[in-house]
Formats: sequence, C-alpha cells, structure tokens
Amino acid sequence: MDREPARGQSESEQQAAPQPGRRSVLRLGGGALAVGAGALSTLGLTACSGSGDAGGDGGKGDARKGKITVWSWQGPAAELKALVPDFNKAYPDIQVTVEDIGNPAIWDKITAGMAAGGQGLADVLHIGVDYLPGYVERFPGGLADLGPLGATAHKTAFASGLWETVSPDGKKVNALPWEANSAGFYYRADLFEKAGVDVEALQTWDETIEAGKKLKAKTGAHLLGIDKPASQPDAANLFQMLLQLQGTFYFDLEGRITLDSPEAVRAMTLIKKMNDEGLVSDLAGGWNALMSSLKKGTAAVLPWPTWFGGIIEEQVPNEAGKWKVRLPPAVRRGGATAATVNSTHLAVAGSSKQQAAAWSFIEYVLTRPASQVKIYRGKGIAPALMKAYDDSVFHEPSKFFSGQRKGEIFLSALTAPSPGVNYTSDYARALKLVTDAQSKVLLKGADPAKVLRDAAADLARQTGRKKAS
Repeated sequence: MDREPARGQSESEQQAAPQPGRRSVLRLGGGALAVGAGALSTLGLTACSGSGDAGGDGGKGDARKGKITVWSWQGPAAELKALVPDFNKAYPDIQVTVEDIGNPAIWDKITAGMAAGGQGLADVLHIGVDYLPGYVERFPGGLADLGPLGATAHKTAFASGLWETVSPDGKKVNALPWEANSAGFYYRADLFEKAGVDVEALQTWDETIEAGKKLKAKTGAHLLGIDKPASQPDAANLFQMLLQLQGTFYFDLEGRITLDSPEAVRAMTLIKKMNDEGLVSDLAGGWNALMSSLKKGTAAVLPWPTWFGGIIEEQVPNEAGKWKVRLPPAVRRGGATAATVNSTHLAVAGSSKQQAAAWSFIEYVLTRPASQVKIYRGKGIAPALMKAYDDSVFHEPSKFFSGQRKGEIFLSALTAPSPGVNYTSDYARALKLVTDAQSKVLLKGADPAKVLRDAAADLARQTGRKKAS
C-alpha cells in the first residue's frame, strides 16, 4: 500500500526520520504510513490472546463536554493539535489532548490496549486502512460504532469506495475517512521527450512497456524500479496498484482469497514482461534505495501515490520543470486509470467513556472543509472529504511539475468510481506470500500463474479462508 515512511510527516520530517520497512501496513495511516508488515502478523497473534471484546465498558457521555485524548503520530498529530483552538471555539467545554505516539509505535500500543480489553486506550485513534480490518475482526467491540453517534449523515461526503472500507457490512461504522491517496504516475518528461514518447498518449501498460524500450535505448534510464528480492515488506506496491486498477485485490469484499485471479495473473505478467525487457531497476534496500534512485535518475517513472509528489520536489529541487504527473495507464484498453491506494481514518475506542465528545472532535476535523484545507496546507495530507477540494489550494499550478494543476489530476481520480478494498485481518500474510511470489518471478523467471496459484493455496492453508474461485 504505497505508503510514506511515516505517513503524514512533512517532507523535512520524512527526510530526517529513519525509514522503517514500510508497509508496516498500515503505516499507511494518513498518507502512507510505514509500518512493518510483521506488525500486522503480530496484531493477529496478539489479538488471539485478548479478551475478545475490547469495548464492553465504554459509554457515550456528553457530546459537548468532557476530556478526550487523541493518539496519532508526527505530522498528523501536529495538525490535529493546531485545530484544537478552533475546535474549542465551537466546543469550549471539551478538553482535547493530542498525543504523538510515533509511527510505528502507535500500532503496538493500540494492539496492546485492545488485547487488555480497551484499558489505557485513547478516546480517538488514528488508524491506517490496512490495520483497521485486523482490529475490527480480532477485537469485537474494540472500536465504537460511529453510526449511532451521527456518522451515517456523512456517508456520501467522502471519496468513492472509502465508506465501504470503514463500514464493510453496511451496518457498523468503524471509523471515518481522513486521508485518501490516489495512484499516480510521476515521470521525467524530459527523458521521454528525448526518446520521442508522448507519455500522455499512453493508454495501457502494454503501450507503456513499448515506450519503456524506446526510453531505455535512447536515454539508458529504466522505466521504473522494484525491490526485486522484497527486502522490505512494501515491495508489492506496483502489483497492488495494477490489481486495484482492475477493481480487485488480494481478497474480495466477502474476505475470500483472490490472489490467483485472472486480474492478479495479468498484473504479475505485466511486471514479468517489464523485467524480462530489462526495464526494471532493482530497489533492494527499501526507502534509501528509492531515494538514491530518484537522485540518480535511474528510473523515468515513479508509480507512487498523491503524497509522493512532495518527496520528489524535496529530493531533486533542481529538476523543477522536468517532471510531470498523470494517472497511471489502464491495465486493459478502456479500463480504469484511477484507484485509491491508501487511506487513514479516525476511530473511537469502544472502551471510551467519552464517545460522544470524541465523535464531536472527529466530526469537526473530518467533515468540515475548512479543517481539511488547513491540514492540507500544513502537511499536504490529501483529504478524503470531497467538499474540501473546492478550495483554490487544490487548483493551483505547480512550477515544479511543469505548470500542471497537480491537485486537479488527483481529484479526478477521487471522483472516479472506485470499489471498496478489503484488506482483512490477514493482509500481512497475503502480502508476504505475494512479495515472495514476485521475487520468484523477477529473480528466477517463474511463471506468474503458477506462483500466484501456489500463494493462494498457501494463504488458504494459513488462514482457513476460502478461495473465490
């Protein structure tokens, strides 16, 4: 799930912070977290030893008064703190304490609290899209149902597909969407121009591969990079994006395994084809390798989400005007070019005695355009709230990206139809099997259909889940 090293951090914070093995999954948090895939596995194991009901002693409280604590990390925590004075103008009797728990420390702390029946948890919890299903499935009652508190009134306010993510059964509302990052296709326009390729005209990934051949011959640059040995858990970001462009994922909405679906085989086959043509550079080593590649110009395309544009600007400021961005090509001609590849959410602990006051804060932060615009201006966190995009900040031309209105490009993705994505509590297991399969394809030339079929069978054995076909 294309995440930043520690989502929601400013570019300078990201530069200074150590880059953990991303995809801590959900490190994604609000912008692309960076937690370790192992954390999700730990979540599943730890949860099994819990009480099974982490929210039995919660209470709604008063919507206009009380003391609440909010857990987040780095950049997002700073932005939440900055909103408290404005919030208190509307709710003077609600005392808010925002705690920067750190990322990935927050995931262990939430897990421990839920395993202890909700003891010690904050009232408001910032949770990434890949962690949310695990908490919901492993700890029934661990998160309060926001529906009775008023969340359903905002059901249509967010980017397509996100409501299904926070309310997969259509009944309980587990959280409210905060951040939504769309798949992007950042590219060195000057290199493609030298190769005589019109990038905006590329409609499919097959066409992009052909363009990559010309690019490599004319400039020596690879088309893109992948962590081939899967030295970091997030090595399957491109594969996941290609799946989501086809409206599928590792699991369907019923939680059945789809690792070996025709769409998955098609995605892995495209990756194999790129690699066989010598178009894929090796990013073994994770974030540091990616940053080195960016600075050296090893690859001409960076197929990363919304938030990555700020990273490019910071890392290679001298290349202003050489870069452009578009939505990724479709997997098949006429197919989708838009996909929401990561998101983060705010939830209320089921054990909270001040659920109504906690909801008042969440509603103020996530459903008011002014709040989301302020956060975006502060840390560049792309809002899930669609009304926020009426603000001019999302429609300004970017000098770095050749005068493009970058915000409008990603806004077009958020307004496109997008199916909900079910990460389930077994995402980490699926991710490990997928990255292993991809490494076999990239390093040993394995058959995509076979390795994915084997991965699906292994996942079924490990989890007891049924295969969709």
